[in-house]
Amino acid sequence: MKTLGEFQADIMMILSGVCGIMALFICMSNTMSRKRKHIMLLLEISAMFLLIADRRAYIHSGDMSTLGWWMTRISNFLVFFLTLVVLYAFNLYLIDLYTHEGGLAEIPKRLLFVKFLALAGMAMVIVSQFTGFYYTFDEMNRYHRASGFIVCYVIPLSIMALQMSVILQYYKNLSSRLRTSLFLFTALSVIAAVLQVFMYGVSLNNMMIVGMAAMLFIFAIRDLEQEVEEARIREIEHYKEEKKNEHALFEQTAEALATAIDAKDKYTHGHSTRVAMYSTQIARDAGKSEEECEKVYFAALLHDVGKIGIPDHIINKDGKLTDEEFAQIKHHPEYGNQILSNIRQSPYLSIAAHYHHERFDGRGYPRGLVGEDIPEIARIIAVADSYDAMTSKRSYRDTIPQQKVREELVKGIGTQFDPQFAKIMLHLIDQDLEYSMRERETGLNDSFINRIHCERLYHDCSTGIPVNDKMVRIRLFSRPDDGFREEESLPVLVLFDALDARIHEDTFKKKDLLYFEYARIRADGQTVCEEARKIESSVLPRNSGAEEEEEKGRYTGYEIAAVRIKDHMLVRFSDRKRTVQTIIALPDSSRFVYISLSGEHCMISNISVNRDESSVGEGYIPRIAEEISYIKDCPQGDIPNMQIDGWRSCSSQGLPLKENLTLSFHTRSLPTARLVWHCPFVSVFTSKDGRVDGEEYQEFMLLRLDGENWESDTHAENTFQIDHTRAFPGWNDWKKRNKEGMDCVVTIRRDGNRIKMETENLGISISSQTVIKDDVNDVYVALTGDQCCLTDIHIRTDGKESECNH
Repeated sequence: MKTLGEFQADIMMILSGVCGIMALFICMSNTMSRKRKHIMLLLEISAMFLLIADRRAYIHSGDMSTLGWWMTRISNFLVFFLTLVVLYAFNLYLIDLYTHEGGLAEIPKRLLFVKFLALAGMAMVIVSQFTGFYYTFDEMNRYHRASGFIVCYVIPLSIMALQMSVILQYYKNLSSRLRTSLFLFTALSVIAAVLQVFMYGVSLNNMMIVGMAAMLFIFAIRDLEQEVEEARIREIEHYKEEKKNEHALFEQTAEALATAIDAKDKYTHGHSTRVAMYSTQIARDAGKSEEECEKVYFAALLHDVGKIGIPDHIINKDGKLTDEEFAQIKHHPEYGNQILSNIRQSPYLSIAAHYHHERFDGRGYPRGLVGEDIPEIARIIAVADSYDAMTSKRSYRDTIPQQKVREELVKGIGTQFDPQFAKIMLHLIDQDLEYSMRERETGLNDSFINRIHCERLYHDCSTGIPVNDKMVRIRLFSRPDDGFREEESLPVLVLFDALDARIHEDTFKKKDLLYFEYARIRADGQTVCEEARKIESSVLPRNSGAEEEEEKGRYTGYEIAAVRIKDHMLVRFSDRKRTVQTIIALPDSSRFVYISLSGEHCMISNISVNRDESSVGEGYIPRIAEEISYIKDCPQGDIPNMQIDGWRSCSSQGLPLKENLTLSFHTRSLPTARLVWHCPFVSVFTSKDGRVDGEEYQEFMLLRLDGENWESDTHAENTFQIDHTRAFPGWNDWKKRNKEGMDCVVTIRRDGNRIKMETENLGISISSQTVIKDDVNDVYVALTGDQCCLTDIHIRTDGKESECNH
């Protein structure tokens, strides 16, 4: 109790604050009746002022000043008076509860008597101020109990005892939450009042009453909210169930119709579903609500419903269509509009079907609409539809490599496609490192079939399995062909890169798809080095007791583990006898690496592929060749040179942007660079430590020097102006000159939360304006890019050279 006495002033302040907050909540509550709000408000406010007064009484006790004299007397009066007011308010609360929730026709007489007893107690407190019946003050202005002090406890105790008797009698008339709160209020307050008689100097009774008053509101409001919630749930449950059933029926009907449409065209299996998925993601990234995204999904699912009206021999024709046949195909948007316009509750379905072949420049069909005259939902679907058409197999061509698809989308920005939605699709492509957004062949993991028969090397090959810094693990069984010994009939791993992640023998396809073979590894450890710089193999002992399954039917089980760190790759090829570990020094860090399963005179089956969730460490692969560097002997400016081997694989330090900042540097795309966006980028961001991807990182804008941009954060508003001047040589020459190297200057100006950026490179003039919506003090600029080198980087701030440390 000594500790309680030492800290009771702080406890009083906290409890009074809690009651004040509760009073505020009561004022804002809409779940209580007006009468009960007034009662609870009286209870909480009187409880709050009770402890405020009690605290001031302790603070001013012994204060001989005039203020202290008055505060001591006023505070002590309020303590005794407001204690009864709290109990009186609690009694009104009981009456209101039992009259309504409790179902009592008449108010219990004990509660009516309590009202008069509380009023009588208040009157006695007033009389005591003039008679000193309850307490007195000495010459040092200190409080002392008087001869009648016991009466001031008897009255509250009597009130609480009467209230407790009513609570116990009608205990089951209220919910468990309410009756528990009432019982705790009276029981704990009675206990505290009894203890208070023997504990002079500690306001245990008042603190307990105020604490229980705060608790009372919490329980009351929670009970009311639960009742309201249960009523609301009961009221809408049936409605929700009906809506759910209607939605499920609509969804199933739409999917069944989409399946029927795709089944009509043997070359577009799953097309409608994939377009719906891509369209939904575009809409979501464009900031659409979930309801809007769902509309986009169903509209995209049914966008080709008009093909029902096109003859089958045209839909399934092998090869390209004649002009007359294509003219018939062009009627399918109108047929789709006619079919879906009967669904009047969902007009967006017919709109999407009708206009999804319109072009942004007005050269589309059937109406030749221009720009934003084309309904937005159709503009979204047009991008997704074109993307899936290019990434799906047709009778006259294979799947187009994703990076070629990306370039086609870039060319179509502002002509065929809405720039906003085309840029979102480009961003999705950039994130899809393993080209998962495409039509899949049936088979294991949708990547390759489960069984391949290799009469010779390259005769039958699996689709490439991408290798990165997360260990990929492959299991398979191999059986020699009849008439061949096991050493002549082994699986072979082909390590390669190609735009379509497939093995190619045809010279034309190799060139067209940038096929690049690093090496081959046989299961017995023999290696063939093609374009890799160096290969080293070693044999490791293998402990395995699981041989019985492998021996059945002459099958041999193999386990393959592969991982790649920058320009080095490690492959472990294991059978029941040994493990062959091979380290490959790749010619660069920029190209992808795929593993294809092939072999000689063998049947490979039961293929399974898994990938670890975490990356291996930087030093996991022992280095066998020097790291490839294109910046080693280049001049260095204010900050270190950068070799950016892949998409934003490296970034400069964050450069604080205060007012004006000018960046000048030399850039050169890497020998492996082949696309227009293999160039420098400028990032505007904020983070706690000033680093890209640092703590609390937010990117406001990313500008590519080829003119592409990505508005990468909702906390900023970006506007861009990209012009091709007369000096622009065309994209092919632009890529060529970028590979030869060029000097760049980027000027950035900041005025508060408004940032302007300007640059011109090889005839591409770029100006941007970024308005940061939040109050951000620390804004940084960083250089990054894709497959390029940045050297001789110089920084000037407000016309002065920066003092950045190297």
